[in-house]
Amino acid sequence: MSESRYDVGMKTRRSVLGDAHVDRATQKITEIDEGFQRYITENVWNGVWTSDAFTKRERSIVTIALLAGLGHEEELAMHIRATLNTGATREDIRETLMHVAVYAGVPAANTAFRIAKQTYAEIDAASDASPKGE
Repeated sequence: MSESRYDVGMKTRRSVLGDAHVDRATQKITEIDEGFQRYITENVWNGVWTSDAFTKRERSIVTIALLAGLGHEEELAMHIRATLNTGATREDIRETLMHVAVYAGVPAANTAFRIAKQTYAEIDAASDASPKGE
């Protein structure tokens, strides 16, 4: 028996965003956004994010460029954190945001660089705080 679109989408969503993020998001679902959450899981995470046309790294870079260019700050920070799972490097993101500056404008890139720096500082602080296996 094949997996449902929702199940495949949820696996992809977890692989990109991480279990902790998805668990927090799904715990907040109410009757208001239940249909929307099902829609994005089945159509975004199962549809777009599972296509073989791009790798997860490439898809992550494109997503970050679009979110930065459109000014979606919260989603941008979330997808920058997701690069830990997609393989997009800090250099990839720096180059992506340079493209944002050229094609979407310096103010959009300036905001995106600020968010990237803040998000990477949070990632680094969490990494420094986690116990090291010595």
